[in-house]
Amino acid sequence: MKTATQIKLRQLAIIMLFWLFLGFTIAVYDHLQLHTYYSLGPSPEYSFWNSVIRNMVPGFIGALLGGSLLVFYVNEKFRDKPYGQTIAFVGICFVLIVAFITVVMAVSMVPIRTGKPLSDPETQQAFMEFITDPYPLKNALVWAFIVEFTQLMLQINSKFGHRTFWNILRGRYNTPKEEKRIFMFLDLDDSTTMAESLGNEKYHSLLKDFFADITDPIIENKGNIYQYVGDEVVVAWDYKEGIEAQHCLKCFFDIKTILAGKGNHYKEQYGRVPSFKAGFHSGNVVAGEVGIVKRDITYSGDVLNTTARILGKCSELKEEILVSSDLLSLLNIGKEYKSQLLGNVALKGKSREVSIHALSTA
Repeated sequence: MKTATQIKLRQLAIIMLFWLFLGFTIAVYDHLQLHTYYSLGPSPEYSFWNSVIRNMVPGFIGALLGGSLLVFYVNEKFRDKPYGQTIAFVGICFVLIVAFITVVMAVSMVPIRTGKPLSDPETQQAFMEFITDPYPLKNALVWAFIVEFTQLMLQINSKFGHRTFWNILRGRYNTPKEEKRIFMFLDLDDSTTMAESLGNEKYHSLLKDFFADITDPIIENKGNIYQYVGDEVVVAWDYKEGIEAQHCLKCFFDIKTILAGKGNHYKEQYGRVPSFKAGFHSGNVVAGEVGIVKRDITYSGDVLNTTARILGKCSELKEEILVSSDLLSLLNIGKEYKSQLLGNVALKGKSREVSIHALSTA
């Protein structure tokens, strides 16, 4: 199963559990409200467990339908669209889903309550009373807020990256931790020349398309987009996931494949297919939360500086991908890749030379 699909299924599972919990919470809230001193009390037909069913079943159906719509469609098709446009689409879909759930609940519960089939006039009258009762409208208002809040959380999750957002919620890096990471610094070739020839707006559009197209290969290879810096993207891996099946290296060549497949689009829109280069390195970094207004998780340490310097050597040595010997020694590249030792190279700002390799597919 693809990594992106696994992430979406986990998101859907969280939504389903969260909405089921909220359904139960709404039933408890209604029960407490009906038994306060300023309430006239519940009607003779009221039952707490019936209320639980009436709230949790729609929560489950809504999560299954609405949650799937949000995770698998809205946040896929609208991921580069304005948030307001996404909210409008979600709102329309929500109205349709609420109407559907109300009818389903009426069809299943009203005949049980009357003890007669749906074709009976008494049941039909009870059916109309069920779907026009203020109770579904009250629930619709509550669930409208829940749906919009869920969509907001999904948008924030995409903004930070699924792992970064989850780690911020858990407070994992509230206290800085030393961890092992693999980094790829990937940079567009001839970006200054392209910017001059295309103009600012069109060049920004190219960057937007480029970063959008490389996202899926990064996710599928279990990478985490750490940051965008101008025309450069920094990707980080946990040691285990980056080394597994050479995901860190495979990511680079999968991006090349994706861009080659979209070559016609780039030629029609921008007159050229963007090319790029990348530097790879690994080692210990300190990860921790920084900032108050704009909180984020950052990495610090010599590894990042070294990776940036390795990337800088790509143009000088006319290589599209350079990998440090430290990282390559951890990878079992086998017959899939060819490496060429370029020797120890002096990197700007570093007193110690670093051994690097040029890499290509076999």
